[in-house]
Amino acid sequence: MSQPIYKRVLLKASGEALMGSQGFGIDVTVADRIASDIAEAREMGVEVGVVVGGGNIFRGVAVASKGGDRVTGDHMGMLGTVINALALATSLRKLDIDTVVLSAISMPEICESFSQRATLYHLSLGRVVIFAGGTGNPFFTTDSAAALRAAEMGAEAIFKGTQVDGIYSADPKKVPNAERFEHLSHSQVLEKGLAVMDVAAVALARENSIPIIVFSIHEKGGFAEILTGGGRKTIVSDN
Repeated sequence: MSQPIYKRVLLKASGEALMGSQGFGIDVTVADRIASDIAEAREMGVEVGVVVGGGNIFRGVAVASKGGDRVTGDHMGMLGTVINALALATSLRKLDIDTVVLSAISMPEICESFSQRATLYHLSLGRVVIFAGGTGNPFFTTDSAAALRAAEMGAEAIFKGTQVDGIYSADPKKVPNAERFEHLSHSQVLEKGLAVMDVAAVALARENSIPIIVFSIHEKGGFAEILTGGGRKTIVSDN
């Protein structure tokens, strides 16, 4: 087995990825496949933290766009990320991967509460740590939560699993001749307004010198392949 380039990483998966071909909710077969990719990384000795979005269940901005309270909407979205985290944890445990869910919102009957100390403790025991509840604050996306948790856990890279195999100048599904980038700096992503992660997330990653690696989460085995330097991806770094 090839040696991984990184020893500790943060995987950011969108809630939409868990939907599969469904229009809503969680496709268990997709959750199981993502779990198998994480398990493969663990077998390589890589410590993995995971942030899952909640867009397959609820988006807080949907409430605000119809005149509702954005704070309440974002709290509802945070609960959606907890549901997704529990589903992914279940898929990992089916593979006998020791997994813990840490929530930014206290709900001790369901999962443990997040702290940096708890994160580092669980990672030291070889557990996959799934971060739920976003940052615990409204007005921040799960992309921002991914960058924040990556910095707190000392991740060497953020792996952003998307619907396509890298960063393009436009949506390649809508613009067939969109330019695909192999490498960008954090500043170029911000200057070009590329919608791979929100501005706050990219800026936080830049400030902490954490590269962002964008790849397709739909390619089975793709996560492990990219961890060893292969596969199709776009690398965002200032090196």
